[in-house]
Amino acid sequence: MSTKIFCDIADIKIIKKFTKKKIVKGFTTNPSLIRKAGAKNYLDYCRKIVHTSKNKPVSLEVFADNYNDMKKQALVIDNLGKNVYVKIPVCNSKGVFSGKIINFLSKKNIKINITAVYTAKQTKNILSVINKQSDVIISIFAGRASDAGKDPLPELIKSISFAKKFKNVKILWASVREPYNYLHAKKIGCHVITVPPKIIEKIENFGKSYSKLTLDTVKTFLVDSEKSKFKI
Repeated sequence: MSTKIFCDIADIKIIKKFTKKKIVKGFTTNPSLIRKAGAKNYLDYCRKIVHTSKNKPVSLEVFADNYNDMKKQALVIDNLGKNVYVKIPVCNSKGVFSGKIINFLSKKNIKINITAVYTAKQTKNILSVINKQSDVIISIFAGRASDAGKDPLPELIKSISFAKKFKNVKILWASVREPYNYLHAKKIGCHVITVPPKIIEKIENFGKSYSKLTLDTVKTFLVDSEKSKFKI
């Protein structure tokens, strides 16, 4: 099974550039990325993202913190396009599991991406409330877990195992920190990995030998020292 690469970005210019890349199979965003991109109107900006993504899957997140408002926002976001996945946090800011809204959207066969997931237990909880036929992505924040000194691989591996009983559920490796994470994800059978643009460009350049890496590194040091006119 091949691991699909989604680009994690909300900048319209970069989406336009990366949608042309064959290696990029979709896009993921969140309110923080959309804010960083300079959006003034959330919904209008999401429409631009959907239009620019050229029918590749794109995840757009609700930012409400209670069931009724999540439901309202999710239905509006879902109507933006057939390629849209509605992104729902696994719990609200009070730590309450979002099972009710996940179940509602799943029963309506709305494509959903459950985000901010860290453990296989959370994955199991999500799987217990979805319609088995529904299209669901479960985004596990491997990078943020490792930032906190935790090994995310056991949680990812268990989550992938749980998802095998659901033909339309995909486990996504989120919060990538280095290009090699792509090879990690492929090795354990992760369905999707969402990657920032700069790291995607590094993945495209995989294949350099150790000899070439050594020479490139030494030359970089030499050029920088010459530019700075260093002397000892």
